[in-house]
Amino acid sequence: MTAPASERQTADRDGFEPDGSGPDRPGPEARGTNDALAAAAAAVRYHYDVGNEFYRLWLDTSLSYSCAMPDGPDDDLEAAQDRKLRFHLDAVNAQRAGAVLDIGCGWGAVLGRLALTHRVPRAVGLTLSIEQAAHVAAAGHPGVEVRTEDWRDYEPDELFDGIISIGAFEHFARPQDSSAEKIQTYRDFFERARSWLTADGALSLQTIAYANMPREQASAFMQQEIFPDADLPTLAEITTAAEGVLETRLIRNDRLDYAWTCEQWARRLRARRDEATGFVGPDIVARYERYLRMSALGFRSGKICLYRLVFTPYPRGYAGRATPAPASGDVKATAR
Repeated sequence: MTAPASERQTADRDGFEPDGSGPDRPGPEARGTNDALAAAAAAVRYHYDVGNEFYRLWLDTSLSYSCAMPDGPDDDLEAAQDRKLRFHLDAVNAQRAGAVLDIGCGWGAVLGRLALTHRVPRAVGLTLSIEQAAHVAAAGHPGVEVRTEDWRDYEPDELFDGIISIGAFEHFARPQDSSAEKIQTYRDFFERARSWLTADGALSLQTIAYANMPREQASAFMQQEIFPDADLPTLAEITTAAEGVLETRLIRNDRLDYAWTCEQWARRLRARRDEATGFVGPDIVARYERYLRMSALGFRSGKICLYRLVFTPYPRGYAGRATPAPASGDVKATAR
């Protein structure tokens, strides 16, 4: 789950005071520095390293912390998350893949499916969360490698048949970035993904985005208390960044799926509020309940949306375009 922003909140903040039950919110020295990578890592750990046992209370058994794909209002969260995982795995043709990269791998739901269901020989997961990485490593799935590393630092030594990124794209840009700066960051990501994919590979991306709301109306509570140093993209920024690098094969806006998912999470958290309070304290529980309510409202009202996109590489030099300059960490096609 990443950076939903459903309503303007400037004065009404929860004022989180770290009490040892979770990582401290990144301070001004992290948010104001030019070291975007360090700030991104601190922001991710602030939210995702609250504690695995806390999340286990209200997520499904796969610990999928992203929008599910329900087939109706009465669907089961477990089944809806399974359907979401299958969507992304099918998009990259996992059943025939030799190597797949998961950028923002969370607690390893995709990696587990790659290893155990599709028997993919090599599956690599990138996360900035120390607790998530430890959870994935402890699972010990065959062929799975988890790295606590930013995609901007990653330098693979072989190509991938597929890349999956669910709920990480929202963390790539910062609230202080201009639209042009955001597009450049996203283009860097797409160029790297293009250079890491085989010629017939695919990128399956899932991200929250601004919809019928300008970024200036983004919730201060969300940006400062829930997902610091994160800013949502717009569809125009995504497609502009990908233009000439990757071909957009599919776009879905499943915002109502995310409203349903947040409502399911909120209901499950309320049902186990006392246990959750024992793990992280009443302030954190109250803050999460508030953010899940706000997120569901934002998705239902259309202020924010949920895109699922599938990209495939253009042939280099396609249609007279200049071949994109190799990104840092570009992999030679002979690597596999």
